[in-house]
Amino acid sequence: MRVMGVDPGLTRCGLGAVEGRPGAPLSMVAVGVVRTGADEELGARLVGIEAGIERWLDEVRPDAVAVERVFSQHNVRTVMGTAQAAGIAVLCAARRGLPVALHTPSEVKAAITGSGTADKKQIGAMVTRLLRLSEMPKPADAADALALAICHVWRGGAQHRLAEAVARATRKSPQP
Repeated sequence: MRVMGVDPGLTRCGLGAVEGRPGAPLSMVAVGVVRTGADEELGARLVGIEAGIERWLDEVRPDAVAVERVFSQHNVRTVMGTAQAAGIAVLCAARRGLPVALHTPSEVKAAITGSGTADKKQIGAMVTRLLRLSEMPKPADAADALALAICHVWRGGAQHRLAEAVARATRKSPQP
């Protein structure tokens, strides 16, 4: 399974793709960020993020996309920008018919490090170790995107297969 992770943000939208399956070593396919200028108009920034994600989808050709679920923060302006960038990622994947999963930051942290309260440095260190990289991906947004993709391979793939099995069983069962 090839998964593209998206750590949404207006200034830096982290993107990372991994390939593998649960219980086997994973490999990194690509990692990077889409950047937009803080002085740009919001619409132009969202168009830039969309173009960057579309390029990544063309190049990486993932089987699924994992996006960080936006959670409430003290700074409403920051959370709004993050939510808008997340929406663009979901839209781009849905337009292509790709399954999209939303994972909370604590879910990703727990999957990668074993602790839902891990910090950015711990996430980066574990991503580096799990993908057998020579150095930690930078900036942290890129490492976070890889962490999202890893989390989805380990957790989301099984959840998706279960949902598909339930849907198949429901279609086959006679209706009353």
